[in-house]
Amino acid sequence: MDKRVFITEEEKEKCQRVADAYSELYDITDVLVVDAGRYGFVKLQYFNAEKGFDDAVSFLESQTMFDDLWEEWRMLYLLDFVKGTPMVEMGYDDMFQRLPEDKKKELLDKKAYFARLAGIDLQQAG
Repeated sequence: MDKRVFITEEEKEKCQRVADAYSELYDITDVLVVDAGRYGFVKLQYFNAEKGFDDAVSFLESQTMFDDLWEEWRMLYLLDFVKGTPMVEMGYDDMFQRLPEDKKKELLDKKAYFARLAGIDLQQAG
């Protein structure tokens, strides 16, 4: 039986911090991140009571996981803001560009908040 480990202990700890940082996301969507042991972490989404989750994405690196979960959060925020307007047909980058400055700041502050909780350095992340 193959006993390979696919995630380092250091990355496993970092990924757990990222998963914990985004815990409020799990309460408002059908996204869930779970520790898959030696296989890393898995983001499950699009839950169907009859078939389970329709999508699963694996993570072995905390920065990649942070970026993916941030995009989930960002999309939800933007879609909620533009709901009921013609902007709903735009791409997410265009939606962001059209946000009022205070809403842009609110969104970027939320990213910084998640980064602090997760122990992610946004300056190094690029």
